[in-house]
Amino acid sequence: MEIKKIIEFQNGDYIEGFFLIKSVEVKTSSNNKNYMDFTLIDNTGEINAKLWECTKEDEEKYLQYQLIKVRGNVIEWQGRLQLKIVKIRHATKEDNLNIEDYVLCAPQNPQYMFDEVVKYIEKIENQDIKKIVESIIYESKDKLLFYPAAKTNHHAVRSGLLYHILTMLKSAEKLSEVYTHLNTDLLFAGVILHDIAKVDEMEANKLGIVSDYSSEGQLLGHIIQGIKKIDRVATKIGADEEISMLLQHMVLSHHYEPEFGSPKRPMIPEAELLHYLDIIDARMFDMQKAIEGINFGDFSDKIWILHNRKVYNSNLKKG
Repeated sequence: MEIKKIIEFQNGDYIEGFFLIKSVEVKTSSNNKNYMDFTLIDNTGEINAKLWECTKEDEEKYLQYQLIKVRGNVIEWQGRLQLKIVKIRHATKEDNLNIEDYVLCAPQNPQYMFDEVVKYIEKIENQDIKKIVESIIYESKDKLLFYPAAKTNHHAVRSGLLYHILTMLKSAEKLSEVYTHLNTDLLFAGVILHDIAKVDEMEANKLGIVSDYSSEGQLLGHIIQGIKKIDRVATKIGADEEISMLLQHMVLSHHYEPEFGSPKRPMIPEAELLHYLDIIDARMFDMQKAIEGINFGDFSDKIWILHNRKVYNSNLKKG
């Protein structure tokens, strides 16, 4: 039987493949029997899977972050593909698998991306801004190399936060060539710092999988945590108070609306652009992800984060 990746699944398939258990929960069905509810992932996507009428041994045997081999039927349930597991076993040494090959990753090497971000820091001329950004980015480096940008939404992949920062920096640089009045020191710093506290807001493992939000992350959130970082570092290095205030304002306002966590809307052009750079990058990532594996001329499922829109996969491609 052909080994299949999740992106290749179609309704009615009988598949075989290796997957990583992203999450697993024992539930009770309507006939009062236990079953195991899995979220399985590989490096192409994720799918909900069910092991019906599981045994106590199964419940103790198959745990989060384990690699497994599965056979099963692909069905459609409430508009989404689901896997009904027929056979399941742990992956073995003889299968010769690398666990990192079974998680969704950013499309570029983490160290390369970090080095590219550093190049943008080197372009910052104001020394106070440069020192604040350098201090925060290097103290966050270890986590930044593997952290996602979210638990389930945009850039929720290994090294996704770093990828999000880098692609935003590239867009910011291009737009600063159009809007030449912008202060690129502030703009580049805002891009790098706007989500940096997500490494403290979330608890993620080296696979880039978020298990939960930290206590401080739940009580304060990454915007407030980010402001605290800037204030702490600025005070430590004796930075100009207005510079510290402007950087904090950019982080504070980048979600734009109070209901999304920003008590102030942007009051400087760099902060306004930062918000839209963030939105553009998130939307492009989510839209591209939605059409992966979909045939030309077809629509994706409704995407909650895109206001329940479907995304159309046009065959009119670049060039």
